[in-house]
Amino acid sequence: MPGGLTAVDWAILLLYALGTVVLGYTYGRRQKTTREYFTGSGRMNPILIGFSMFATLLSTISYLAVPGEAISKGPGALFNLLTYPFVYLVVASAIIPLYMRSRVTSAYELLEERLGLSIRLLGSVLFLLVRLIWMSLLIYLSAKAMTVMMGLAESWIPLVTLLTGLVAVLYTSLGGLRVVVVTDTFQTLLMLGGAFLAIGLVTWEVGGLSWFPTGWQPHWDVQPVFSFDPGVRISILGSIFYVFVISVCLAGGDQTMVQRYMSTRDAGSARRAFLTNQIVAAVVVLALWMVGFALLGYYQEFPGKLPAGIDLGVNGDDVFPYFIAHVLPPGISGLVVAAMFAAAMSSVDSGVNSITAVVSRDFLERFGRLPESERVRTRIAKVLAFVVGGVIVVGSSFLEQVPGNIWAVSNKTSSLLVAPIFGLFVYAFMVPFAKPLGVWVGTVLGVAAAASIAFSGPIFGMDPVTGEDPVSFMWVVPAALAVDLSAGTIVSYWQHRRRGRVAL
Repeated sequence: MPGGLTAVDWAILLLYALGTVVLGYTYGRRQKTTREYFTGSGRMNPILIGFSMFATLLSTISYLAVPGEAISKGPGALFNLLTYPFVYLVVASAIIPLYMRSRVTSAYELLEERLGLSIRLLGSVLFLLVRLIWMSLLIYLSAKAMTVMMGLAESWIPLVTLLTGLVAVLYTSLGGLRVVVVTDTFQTLLMLGGAFLAIGLVTWEVGGLSWFPTGWQPHWDVQPVFSFDPGVRISILGSIFYVFVISVCLAGGDQTMVQRYMSTRDAGSARRAFLTNQIVAAVVVLALWMVGFALLGYYQEFPGKLPAGIDLGVNGDDVFPYFIAHVLPPGISGLVVAAMFAAAMSSVDSGVNSITAVVSRDFLERFGRLPESERVRTRIAKVLAFVVGGVIVVGSSFLEQVPGNIWAVSNKTSSLLVAPIFGLFVYAFMVPFAKPLGVWVGTVLGVAAAASIAFSGPIFGMDPVTGEDPVSFMWVVPAALAVDLSAGTIVSYWQHRRRGRVAL
């Protein structure tokens, strides 16, 4: 039984990394303007854009977290798939038409038109923070998992982190959004292929589909339909509501999504892109849940193949990496590790390109710090991409202390500022009397609410019985959005009425 990667696997990984860099160089030679670099001149294929939307938000973290959740915690979060049609209806009918009327490079330009410069910069800074934190966590957890699959010691994590970030930043800085979209599409197909390979091998080994669970496993969490107890890690309705809210917030406030709307021809194309994103997401997420169930059934069928240090009820996140390193045959292991590598890069490349667009548009260009020459502007954007990549790699070394399994860690970290960012657009477009002071107050309180829930364990102490945070991560986005909008609306309305009385 193999342990770690063989020469064939390493060759596959090397060819994949080199291929992405060559593709970035090829696309980069054709680009003449920053508009081409950031939005692909606004005429890109909506199907490819839809794949890229999905790849942007699904990373190696999700690739490991979903099977790990299925193995050790239970299938409660699988019902989140029910939210997808409703998310599409809201985004397609309300959010996409709003953005496509403006055709901006940075989503936060819209905030200045309605609420002033300070709110535009607030939105930009919050986006930069959430993406930098998210990508730093992504790179760290990806490197940690890949060292296991490669048969390397933990001391190799910094080097794997550096190489992953370097390859993603290199082809992104060279090729801009076009190469990001093309590689994201290929990376999504590679991720899906890796999942099907794992499912197929387990089905072959156990002689059929007997791995599919037909009853609730003894080690799975209690996952009620609904609970008013904030400490319940996952309830089915609570999880559905959480995914609906965070999906709408991301679609309406995250630059990585808005940038992809702008890369299509019109609102109809943007809707088709988002529909593609929803369909691809449903297929891949369902496949990853099946991977988790398949691995659970496999190691219940062959318990002797699981090492003593891994418990299905405790270490679910470690099962898929171990299976890849010790069960998959040579060649196939390399393909699946390449899928992991692809998943990491698909989020990093999108984040780097979007962060570069925001810094260029909302800071350098807004304050007159960019030259007139488009060629020089494009070169500056490429240098910025390298700088962003360096910040991400350095930041990854500080994310080790976030407690929880991969599912919880990724959700609490990535959702920390999602609601406050989306709240800015709600104020701008849906609260006619919104004032900058009210928006600032609401945003600050929303961020405080999100942080106090996401890190309730380190702040208030972990639950002594479960060892989990005393407040579930499911409440981060809904609670933060409620606090933000309530406080900001009240303050804005007070200002509005006060100014009205003064005018009289």
